[in-house]
Amino acid sequence: MSDIVTVGPVDIEAELDRLAARYRRAGSTGIQVLNLLGAQAEGLIEQLPAPVRARLGEGTERALRIALDAAQGSRGVVPDQKGWLNTAVATAMGAAGGFGGLPTALVELPVTTTVLLRAIQGAAAEQGFDPATESVRFDCIRVFSAAGPLSHDDGADLGFLSVRLTLTGASMHRMIAMVAPRLATVLGQKLAAQTVPVLGAVAGAATNYAYTSYYQEMAQVHFGLRRLAIDGDVPHEDLVSDLARRLGKRRLNG
Repeated sequence: MSDIVTVGPVDIEAELDRLAARYRRAGSTGIQVLNLLGAQAEGLIEQLPAPVRARLGEGTERALRIALDAAQGSRGVVPDQKGWLNTAVATAMGAAGGFGGLPTALVELPVTTTVLLRAIQGAAAEQGFDPATESVRFDCIRVFSAAGPLSHDDGADLGFLSVRLTLTGASMHRMIAMVAPRLATVLGQKLAAQTVPVLGAVAGAATNYAYTSYYQEMAQVHFGLRRLAIDGDVPHEDLVSDLARRLGKRRLNG
């Protein structure tokens, strides 16, 4: 099966407007979570025990490798779900993970990572791409290089849309190694939020809701631009620049 499916003519301007709206909607989820938790995202990781903080990077890289294969393997058993259902499942998992504080949150985290990757793969499939192909697997990991819903680094979010590496046997390993430190910060914030006394379950549910909503929207933007480049016969880089102008943000290269 090819990783792309061509369709008829598209209204490029209207589609870019739609993708810009999705991008803005993705960014709003972090503010909701911060308001609920009543804390600044930058300070959350400091609440984690030092040994956990020290292993975040290494653990995240390992979890990404395992979750990518697990998410792909599940596709033959469980069909893609609607976005709202992915969000509902992840929210329930976050509540369960936060109920017991850090120990249960650590158990829940890799499962949530797998659910997030499945949601990203579902967005790729919705846009006509085959998640089993190497290039699409590569792009699914690339979506994780977006800063995450608790980050204010919007420029880096734009940068993930345009970064390119030559697809060789080692490319996936390099991409995971690049993404893992950034995702470790994101997941560290989530873990810390789930350790809030008494409110751990609420914090876990809220952060999982935010993360699932965020990455599904960003995946739609990412693969929507790829789809638009094919259907509209427009260079992908031009579309990223046009999207950046719509958002009033500086265009960044990866």
